[in-house]
Amino acid sequence: MTTSAQDASAQSAAVDRRTPKIVTPRRPSGTLYRGREGMWSWVLHRITGVAIFFFLLVHILDTSLVRISPGAYNAVIGTYKTPIMGLGEAALVAAIGFHALNGLRIILVDFWGWGTRHQKLLFWIVIVLWVVLLAGFLPRQFMHIFGGE
Repeated sequence: MTTSAQDASAQSAAVDRRTPKIVTPRRPSGTLYRGREGMWSWVLHRITGVAIFFFLLVHILDTSLVRISPGAYNAVIGTYKTPIMGLGEAALVAAIGFHALNGLRIILVDFWGWGTRHQKLLFWIVIVLWVVLLAGFLPRQFMHIFGGE
């Protein structure tokens, strides 16, 4: 090796020792999941959206029964007065509430520069508002379900 080649090799070795290595956390291979607030928000928004879609589909079908057979319609409506369906109604309200509040959060993130930088804070604001709304709804719903109102 020539002297200039040795000097270049020594300089690059010196640079390598001084350059800090960036360590990235390992994630399971084949997945992009990172488990932070943004990912949970994304997952919950999709789950609640699909649940609301299927509720609306069933609601349209059971309402259409009134034109086909009023007796069948009355039988279906009678099943909605059971405690299990009352719990389903509570879950539906919880899904709609989260989906609506998270939708507003998504609008803020998409259309407001401040929203992108503070989406973690906005997620926790959505959770707090959702819990407050459910705290106002669930006691009355549970009294209706289990109190026989």
